[in-house]
Amino acid sequence: MSPHDDAATDPAPAPAIAGPTAGDESAELLDLLHRLLRDIRRSATSSLGPASQAPGQVRMLRVLQHCDGPLRLGHVASALDVAPRSVTSKVDAAEADGLVRRIADPTDRRATLIELTDAGRALLADVSARRHEGVAGRLDRLAPDERAQLLTLLRRLADDPTP
Repeated sequence: MSPHDDAATDPAPAPAIAGPTAGDESAELLDLLHRLLRDIRRSATSSLGPASQAPGQVRMLRVLQHCDGPLRLGHVASALDVAPRSVTSKVDAAEADGLVRRIADPTDRRATLIELTDAGRALLADVSARRHEGVAGRLDRLAPDERAQLLTLLRRLADDPTP
């Protein structure tokens, strides 16, 4: 049996993950925006050091930050578009880190509400500052006229075309 005979029994190699096809500008734009934002988020949270939070954890904290008051777990799960049990584990971890606290729902004794603590707000402020630093660092790669052109083009794309 030659070494080439084994090749017939080896499983097929995994298919490569294809990026946007040539000429598909909308797919390329989406891919570039996704990669850029993901890299900025990851860089900001990983730069917090050993106490860094996973991006999903930061996202949950942001949901709490943008609400008018404490939320039930089910509302947080809906806002994140995840299963409630996923939120429970995130809340458990965030509570252990002192970033959120559980409080009794004054309208329903059986329910629990979640709210940010001052430490949670401070962490979000730090993550936000680090994200801004990361974006500024990326913009520094461009000449001033390129930055101005990029922002002009992005503003045009972001404008709502409906009157």
